[in-house]
Formats: sequence, C-alpha cells, structure tokens
Amino acid sequence: MAVQQDEYESVTSPSVISSLLNTMIESGGVTLCLATPDARPEPVVLMEQHAGETLVMDLSSVDYLLSRLQQGEQFFLRGQSQGKVVRTPLLSLTETRRSGGRFLCCSNYPSSVEVLQRRESYRAELRMGMVVSALVVGESGESAQGELRDLSQDGCQLELPLTASGILAETQYSLKLAFTFPSGTYFEVNGVARHQKTDPERHMLRVGFRFAGCTSEQERQIWYFVCEIEREAARYKKEVQEERQPSPLFEQPGKRTPDTEHIGRRDIRRYATPMARRLVKVAAYLDAQLLMLQQGSDIDSRQLSRNADRLLMLHEEDREGLLFATRCLSLEPLLVRHGIAVAVHLLDLVGANMPRDVRKAIVASGLVHDLGKALIPQVVFKAPNFEATHRQALSEHVSLLMARLHTCQWLSATVAQAVIGGINERLDGSGYPAGITGDDINELAKASAVVDVVEAMRRDRPDRPARTAQQIYRHLLAHPHQFDRRWMRRYVEHFKVLPVGSLALFSSDQLAWILRLDDSGAPAEVVLAQAAEPPMRDNLGSVLRGDVFERLGKPVREVAVST
Repeated sequence: MAVQQDEYESVTSPSVISSLLNTMIESGGVTLCLATPDARPEPVVLMEQHAGETLVMDLSSVDYLLSRLQQGEQFFLRGQSQGKVVRTPLLSLTETRRSGGRFLCCSNYPSSVEVLQRRESYRAELRMGMVVSALVVGESGESAQGELRDLSQDGCQLELPLTASGILAETQYSLKLAFTFPSGTYFEVNGVARHQKTDPERHMLRVGFRFAGCTSEQERQIWYFVCEIEREAARYKKEVQEERQPSPLFEQPGKRTPDTEHIGRRDIRRYATPMARRLVKVAAYLDAQLLMLQQGSDIDSRQLSRNADRLLMLHEEDREGLLFATRCLSLEPLLVRHGIAVAVHLLDLVGANMPRDVRKAIVASGLVHDLGKALIPQVVFKAPNFEATHRQALSEHVSLLMARLHTCQWLSATVAQAVIGGINERLDGSGYPAGITGDDINELAKASAVVDVVEAMRRDRPDRPARTAQQIYRHLLAHPHQFDRRWMRRYVEHFKVLPVGSLALFSSDQLAWILRLDDSGAPAEVVLAQAAEPPMRDNLGSVLRGDVFERLGKPVREVAVST
C-alpha cells in the first residue's frame, strides 16, 4: 500500500522495503542526515539488513557524530534504489561496536520508507579550492575545457569559456562530458545542455546539463561522486575541518597527508593509468610487509585494514579500471603483483551482495595469502627439480603466515581460513596444507583456487612462459578432478573469453589492451599498444571507445604477456 505524502509515497510493504534497501546496500553508499534543521547529508555505508529487526551501517566516516547518535539523536538515511530516491523515517542507533578501526552500528528497522518516483534535484556544490576539471566534446570532436560547479543524480552545472558556445550550438542532442578529479579518477557520461548563463566580466558561461542514457553503473558512480563532494565540501567549514575525514576523490597523487604510506623510490609517473598509480600505495604496503615478516614482525593489522578499505573503495569507484590496473604493476615484486591481482579478481568474482565486512576480509586475505613464502627457505623456488622435501617446505608457508595474523582481530577467521588456508587445496586431495578433498573444501576456497591459478599462469615462471586466458581456461577444464567445474564456468562467464587486461591482436595487425567490455563480452574500450610488453605510461597509445571493431577489426587472438 502506498499513500501520497508531500511528493513522496509512503511504502509499508515489508517485501518492497526489503527490496529497496537491498539495492541501496548493493550500491555501496547512502547519506545520513540528523533530524535538525541545519544538518548536512553525510556519506555512510549501509552494509546489511535483517528484515524487521535491524539495519547495519559503517559510520566510520562520521565518527565525530557518534557521541550524539549514541545519546539518542535521531537521523534518517537517503539513497538511490531502482531509479528512485528512497528515504527512511527517523531512526536511532541501538548498538555500536568498533572492529578493526571501523565503527559498525545498528539501528532499528524501518516499518516504512518514503519513495520519490522522480529523482530529487539534490545538488552537491563544489566549494572554493575543490577543482574538478570538466571536458565537453561535441559531435565534430571539438572540445572545451572547464570546471564542475555542482553535481546531482540528474545532471550537473559546468563553468566553461565563452568559446564553448559554438560547441553547445552544434547540436540539440547529447554531448560527451568527461570529469577528472584531483585523485586522477576519470568519468565519462553523456549530457544535454538545458540552460546557460553568461558572465561577461569573467568571459565565462555557466551551463546546466541533464545526463542522458546513463547505465546503472554510471548512476551508481554519480551517486558516489555526489556523496564524496558533499563530504569534502563539509570539511571546508572551519569549525569541522579537522574532524571530518577527507574524500579520497580529492586526494592528489604524490601529495603527503598524515595517513599516506611511504611509497619508497617508486616513480609513480611511469605507471600506465591513474588507477594504477593509486594502486601503488597498496603495492608499497605489501612490499614493506614482506620485509617486516622476514624481520620477525606480525602482519600490521592497521595497515592491512587501511589497504583493504582502499581496494574496496577503488573497486566501488571503477571495477574495470581496477582490473586493468592489476596488469600495470610489472615494476613490483612478483608476490606483491600476484597478491593484488588475486584480491581484486576474487572480490570481483564473489563479492556481489556480500556484506562489506566479508568483502573486506576477502580482499585482505587475498592480498597477503602468499606472503608466507617469504618465510620459507628461498632455495625451494630455485631448485631445478621440485621434490617431496621442497613441497613440504612450500606447504609450510600457509601456517607460518596464519601465525602472523593473530593481531588482526577484525579479520574474519572463517574467511581467512577459506582464502589463505584453502586456496592451495584441490578436489582430489593433491593440494596443501591439509590435503582435504571434495565437499570438505569450503566454497570460497574453491573459488579462490581458480582465481589463484589463473593469476599465477598469466605470469612467467622458470619452468614455463605466461599463458593467455584461453590457454588457462583449457587447462582448468582439463583438470576437473582438481578444480571445481562450477567455479571454472562462473569465472569464464564473469570475466569473459577475452577479459579486461588482455592484450589482443586485431585483424588490422594492431595490438591493443582491453580496458572495458560491453554486455556481450566484446571490447568496448581499448588502448593501443606498441609491442607485446607490460603496459607502462610510455608504451601506450591512444584510447579507442565505442567503435573498436570498425577501427581495428575483430580480435584475432590474445597475446600472452607476463604482467
């Protein structure tokens, strides 16, 4: 039953409420607003729901509000769900606990929600000092550079030079809008110019655009940007500047902040993409952790938590950009590259609809799953013939690492045991460390084994060169006694025959790296490559989008490159 109330409809059906909240959980973010006249929306994470009982949220980004919320101050949540704006009635916290540096909180469950069928014009305004560059590209290819002034789920307002009026007059149809945030995050969307206002003194135009033809993924990203702009704008108020956490979108690469890890002597300018340059921070942590383990230290719980959060944020922001970035780390140690690739691909394969703390545990476990290899005699990896004694020594890396995780109280023991302890087990009992078989192997461990083998075989090894995705798929399908056939098929269906991060040779004899795929698994965006070598900033050419087949022909085959 729905009752009209102001412009919202009040929905009371338990199944509809559950469905709407589920979509908000999957989107990764909502805003929280206190029940006071001057309250601003604050971005938080809605993690899970227990229908009729409680909502679970991560309120780490608004920890400065916790004392007020714990004292009973009420709030409501608002988010995007199924093409609508959804707003809960006033809620109150019922429980707060700290886990691994995060504040996980529960509230009462809403008996109704308010739904706005048309999207609300809720605009996040950029304050002085918040610079997001915007590029408008017309049908003829002519472009104009400006700045983003505000953003909503429906559209945006840009400040452009007066010379942009020619582009705006070109067509009544949509133009391409491209935004670049200080962090290097890049986003494209189509928009139709709806109105413009001239500022003759500054020789500028203020142009309002309505977004057109957005995919569900673009809508999710826009909502994320709106929330993060609001978070960063709030920090510019002097009375709260020190207590609010900065938005990662406005953190400039290479700029030192109190919580930025040391990146050593890495020259991040050499890395191929902005996402890869941001991923270097995670690589730097793993590289330092390897050294600390060899010196007798445990896994650094705080840093592991921070870097798992960082990977989750990057994945939520641009999953395909992150998948390609894992192929751009050839300057990093092999264990570091492999750990990051396994963490990202395992998250992407199994993480949908999982609570955030479970996804974080999967990422963290994937990142460190092989670091124990730094604790066993290195002669094992250099032996010309792999014998029983070498296998025994190798299998010990799992228990050696697990013993160094005891300070990570926030890390789910079940997930860590499945990923770290089970990633090397095989259905026929030929794996290690326990040699368990068949149904005794955890489902997450079975999925992890497939991801681990694919990522390992994509890289050179002393006894064999790197292989293509197709060669790896054939290898897996030829070993159903070792790898779970359901997870093998699910992997291929999910990442496709020519996955993101593949180097393809097209019928035009042009090499290009696959950056994005369309729904059918065909290349939708590629970057031209000069040679069959790991992608770096200085060996990549132009990016082609949309009409890949028309310009390059069809993919002939994948070219194996050890990344």
